[in-house]
Amino acid sequence: MDGMYNYDYQFRLIVVGDSTVGKSSLLRNFCEGVFSQDPDPTVGVDFNVRIIEVKSGVKVKLQLWDTAGQERFKSITRAYYRNSVGVLLIYDTTNYVSFTHVTNWLNEARTQIQPYQCVFLLVGTKIDRESERQVTTEEGKAFADFHNISFIETSSKSSLYVQEAFTLIAREIYDMLIEGRIHVQNGWDGVKAGPKTANTHQKQSIDVVQNIQPRRSGCCSS
Repeated sequence: MDGMYNYDYQFRLIVVGDSTVGKSSLLRNFCEGVFSQDPDPTVGVDFNVRIIEVKSGVKVKLQLWDTAGQERFKSITRAYYRNSVGVLLIYDTTNYVSFTHVTNWLNEARTQIQPYQCVFLLVGTKIDRESERQVTTEEGKAFADFHNISFIETSSKSSLYVQEAFTLIAREIYDMLIEGRIHVQNGWDGVKAGPKTANTHQKQSIDVVQNIQPRRSGCCSS
């Protein structure tokens, strides 16, 4: 239980893409280590949490928002973009139409998130179904390269590269945070300082106060 309060930063990520591309299966595999053949469709937005280590000694709490892909839920999804620092753009490698729609998801996310910085990751799912593949790895990589975003292919059924996908985007966000290209900001939930970071800053402030000694008068008694 203590582990849930022992992290350096909190990153808020949103997972978007067409309905049935495997968003919920990807999240459930990452958070619970299980695979559901026929998961219930997401209605509106679902919420998941997991803490991972992005580098030695640095832990990040990921708030993961799973969105519905149906058009009727678009207005709900848009409300969650602005407070996200990371967006996973999901398509189904066995469904070419879902890949063609990624551009729309990317453009909508960029529009809604402004003026805040955000990290994008293109994720192809269901690579265990190779005989049904309609989108090649080269096509996915070319799209990602063109838009200057990261790319990975996964399988929730076999757990292939699922952990790596979330670690990849979390490390990219952390690197940008350390480089000063992303900031912790009041009124924005994309990135927040965790208990470890807050406690360190508080301890540093206390140490500074304790090290300041009042000046003594230099006058001598007559």
